[in-house]
Amino acid sequence: MISLYYDLHMHSCLSPCGSEDMTPYNIVGMAALKGLDVIAVTDHNSCRNCPAVLAAAKEYGILAVPGMELTTSEEVHALCYFPDLERALAFDAYVYPRILDVKNREDIFGRQEIYGTDDRPSGVEERLLISATSISFEGLWELVVSFGGVIVPAHIDKNANSLIANLGFVAEDSRFAAAELFDIRALHGLRKNNPYLERCRILVDSDAHYLEDIREPEFTLAVRERSVPAVLEALSSYP
Repeated sequence: MISLYYDLHMHSCLSPCGSEDMTPYNIVGMAALKGLDVIAVTDHNSCRNCPAVLAAAKEYGILAVPGMELTTSEEVHALCYFPDLERALAFDAYVYPRILDVKNREDIFGRQEIYGTDDRPSGVEERLLISATSISFEGLWELVVSFGGVIVPAHIDKNANSLIANLGFVAEDSRFAAAELFDIRALHGLRKNNPYLERCRILVDSDAHYLEDIREPEFTLAVRERSVPAVLEALSSYP
């Protein structure tokens, strides 16, 4: 087994809440500068900046996992990771028509920029990506697995848009094997009230919307090899 420094939850300029400086190449460059080994850009309800992220990661020698932060119909945020770009974009195509059809207000939420692999803007998404989808958290594990992926409930210690805040608890028959915190200090209290979390691998990510917020190399993920499938294998198995 090897240990990889990670940050598996970041937002590019495609997310309306993401800074315009959070271009795919800027994100990967900052991650390389900080010494991270593996990253994932997980924009709200979209994987369309993943091609540019993976192209940049290849140039910088960083492992990049294609991902998305899905907003369920209950407004629970769930990180969805995929073994390759093809299946990530197939999931994107499944999700897009299920996003609430609300036009983005750039004056309020900011631009939602799509970047090409040449590190230049290639388009703007006009549908507001932070809206909820019609996809329920119940059955999400099976749905994402059908695309070859794995889910990790996002920032379960936050008071909004999290599994615990929105649904009240972690069910004992849950299928996910990893959960994400924003602050590791919350873990003890969460495990006390949600025993299922005792079984789970715990991630601590930045949820970065600005370059300076990308995580320093602090937390590691143990994997059998340095590859995207090995990362997904670790995230889908109990520690």
